Amino acid sequence: MGAAAAGTDRGPGPHDHLRRVEELLPIVRESYEILAGQNDIIILEGAGSPVEINLKRNDIVNIRMAELADAACLLVGDIDRGGVFASLLGTVELLDPGERARIRGFLINKFRGDVSLLEPGVRMIEDRLQRPCAGIVPYLPDLALDEEDSLGLPAIDADNIAPWRASADPERPLRIAVIALPSFSNFTDFDALRAEPSVSLHFCRSQDQLSQADVIIVPGSKQTVDDLQWLRSEGLDDALIDYASKGLIVGICGGMQMLGMEILDPEGMEHRGTVSGLGLLPIHTTMQPQKVTRISSGHLIPSSLFGQPMPSLRLSGYEIHIGETRYLESAKPFAQLQTGSTAEDQGHLDGCVAPDGRIFGSYLHGLFDDDSFRHAFLSAVRAFHKLAPVALVNDWKQKREESLDRLADTVRQSLDMPTIFAWAGLTYNERSSKERPH
Repeated sequence: MGAAAAGTDRGPGPHDHLRRVEELLPIVRESYEILAGQNDIIILEGAGSPVEINLKRNDIVNIRMAELADAACLLVGDIDRGGVFASLLGTVELLDPGERARIRGFLINKFRGDVSLLEPGVRMIEDRLQRPCAGIVPYLPDLALDEEDSLGLPAIDADNIAPWRASADPERPLRIAVIALPSFSNFTDFDALRAEPSVSLHFCRSQDQLSQADVIIVPGSKQTVDDLQWLRSEGLDDALIDYASKGLIVGICGGMQMLGMEILDPEGMEHRGTVSGLGLLPIHTTMQPQKVTRISSGHLIPSSLFGQPMPSLRLSGYEIHIGETRYLESAKPFAQLQTGSTAEDQGHLDGCVAPDGRIFGSYLHGLFDDDSFRHAFLSAVRAFHKLAPVALVNDWKQKREESLDRLADTVRQSLDMPTIFAWAGLTYNERSSKERPH
């Protein structure tokens, strides 16, 4: 399918990035001060390494944020990736003297094996760094928790997956193809689906892979127009349009925008001008300078999905996008959402369902984390393809809660909590730390 783009001006470049960092730092400071006024303790998570020396001058996170907050720092080394002692020592050595003084200690994460075999190395690094080891956290398998985007990407190697085999078995797993876009974002949206015993989910980049799927999902994107153009360069646009004549398609956030009629970018947020969408949903999207970031909940509007009856369902998730989507004639919204509990919140419409009911899109990330919606979605897809009903479903919410509890218990048992609390000027109460709100 051909497409015309009016103008190809790119979005912000390196100099724009540096300027935006300078503009954003006062806002970050103000946000931190508001949080600090409302809480006794704030945990600041770093991003990557604090000694990326090529980026450090204009880095907001890590050491600059620690200095802004006058924070004591705990250096975390991931032994599962190897070279943890060199990493710890090299990081401290590359810090400036004033920055080094903020490092109160270190911990080793994801250790496998006998801790006694590691202890000689720990003692040597303590001597070299002149700082204590605050603990060694063991590797915990099967945690149903989100990965960081960059760390989880190896798990979606779309080029080395085994193809689905033809099967007439009505009990077979449901085949879900998620397109592995170059700028794929929020890929944890699909963790709950991957964990379902009745689902075989592949991250795909080829026409052959897509043609074998029971349902195709176009996920979120950090660069929507770039990824739309990539779809066209790979011939996946035509594959999707052909598939849409007989199959089921879902678009999440940027994926929904791509499924629309066109994407307008008058401010040059990504590509200045107008780009044709895939034409599968009756919507237009206009990129805006202000990003929408909100937690939303509400209810499903259509009484059927993929031609199958749907129960009355509550939905929840979060929105993070720069596009504002406008409905065209014949468009039907997917959900009615609210962002607050006040009477002034009149709510807003979300997403779109195609006139034939076989394609829908939504801005809600985390949509499939909701057990009720996910199970109803899987049942509808299986019924559409005349497959047997789901025999066993996964309680994702309970699994995540259990994983969080297991991680919290392990961290508390593995670390020198009184010392860490003392660094923050607090007294550690072991009894109250074990009490969880219900």
